Amino acid sequence: MKKIMNDASHIVDDMLQGLAFMHDDLVERLDGYDVIVRKAAKTGKVALVSGGGSGHEPSHAGFVGEGMLSAAICGAVFTSPTPDQILEAIKAADEGAGVFMIIKNYSGDIMNFEMAQELAEMEGIDVASVVVDDDIAVDNSLYTQGRRGVAGTILVHKILGHAARQGKSLAAIKSLADELVPAIKTIGFALSGATVPEVGKPGFVLEDDEFEYGVGIHGEPGYRKETLQPSAVLAKELVDKLADSFDMTAGQTYGVLVNGLGATPLMEQYVFANDVAKLLAAKGVTVSFKKIGDYMTSIDMAGLSLTLIKLDHNEWIEALQSDVITPAW
Repeated sequence: MKKIMNDASHIVDDMLQGLAFMHDDLVERLDGYDVIVRKAAKTGKVALVSGGGSGHEPSHAGFVGEGMLSAAICGAVFTSPTPDQILEAIKAADEGAGVFMIIKNYSGDIMNFEMAQELAEMEGIDVASVVVDDDIAVDNSLYTQGRRGVAGTILVHKILGHAARQGKSLAAIKSLADELVPAIKTIGFALSGATVPEVGKPGFVLEDDEFEYGVGIHGEPGYRKETLQPSAVLAKELVDKLADSFDMTAGQTYGVLVNGLGATPLMEQYVFANDVAKLLAAKGVTVSFKKIGDYMTSIDMAGLSLTLIKLDHNEWIEALQSDVITPAW
């Protein structure tokens, strides 16, 4: 294992200190906690909070800032943050209009965020939430009941962040979130496993000429291993799976997120994006939003995920295209 680090057991602490230093015009670390909060003056609007285990950078701390999250909680690598950390993030983010939590669908995350919500409500803070389960690869996994929450979560941050900035109420944001989450679907593939720093070896191993469809962002098993195929074949598998899940028909409008899992260069991401573009054009759909890069990673896993969002509302397109000021968007 080769990692740029000091003590593996302190890697999250060191990372957060570095993030806060590099982006001290936008965010700061909450003293004594593994929480990144927005520096901007409070405006009395609904605050958005998200988080999860570390190792998925820039998620979620990279999306704290103007127009997206008010705070992000960073657990240990691939480990849900504790309720006390989440509670402190809620308290720090609250501006008086309530706090909305965006939770990825992992059992530990849901349990700990819900516990923190109960504690916050006991302190008089209004809290609501949504669970994101965009990964269509498998229906159940090592850490979930139902589908996993993956890169589509970032689009939830973006659209709900726009609504919060407009001054929407907590109830209105909850209603929007419940409509939004089913419209976002993701599927991906891995070329290699991720190496957790404190473990020192990959969580799973693929042969040099092998890849796996549907691997999770913590290395959870996917649905099929094959000998490595050209990008066009990989793109067709993912687009076809997503199209079937959406009942895609010509004339519909979608947004596209091509997401690197940590160790796949942009050159390869753009090759894959070109293949996706051809496939979507052949299906006769309109693409009104596009984003590419590393947004929800798995440390140093090689591979990609493809997220589609069905854009039935012009307001969603406006929200996705709106300007924000965060470290990573």
